[in-house]
Amino acid sequence: MARGRTEERYRLASVAFRAAMFLCVWLALTGGRRADLPAGVLTALAATWASLRLQPPMATRLNLAALARLALRFLWGSLVAGVDVARRALSPRLALRPGLLFYSVRLPHGPARDAFRAIMSLQPGTLPTEDEARDGFLIHCLDTDADVLAVFAAEEAAFARAAGITLPSRTPMPGRRSDG
Repeated sequence: MARGRTEERYRLASVAFRAAMFLCVWLALTGGRRADLPAGVLTALAATWASLRLQPPMATRLNLAALARLALRFLWGSLVAGVDVARRALSPRLALRPGLLFYSVRLPHGPARDAFRAIMSLQPGTLPTEDEARDGFLIHCLDTDADVLAVFAAEEAAFARAAGITLPSRTPMPGRRSDG
């Protein structure tokens, strides 16, 4: 009985959060004009209803502390990688070794995996794409000698903690080089 109440509270919190976010988007788009508020409330309710039909609330609960750590990791990683890319672009002596690497993803197929891939695509120097044939990511990187696979493994673990997802254990090798 208590579990059902907890799940219902998560569902209601998800509905309220989505409605609030859609209303915030409306307010941002309209400049927060009071005259537009009734239409914004109706639009937010319709968008919330549609989002619930298209993507029902997940059974997992976000870990806010882990989510904050993930955001800080992402920002720091972006800064470090951006400086590295700029350094490589401006220094002709630094050799680029572009190529493709395969990363075996442990996140399940669905929104969480898509979100992780989107976050990692924002990291300078790497661009992951889904490799459905091998159930993982094919990563285009500027430097295949860099420890890209270890970075992806660490970021995937941090993302899973933030999303409240338990990852299956990893096979000994986190990925391998791809021939193309």
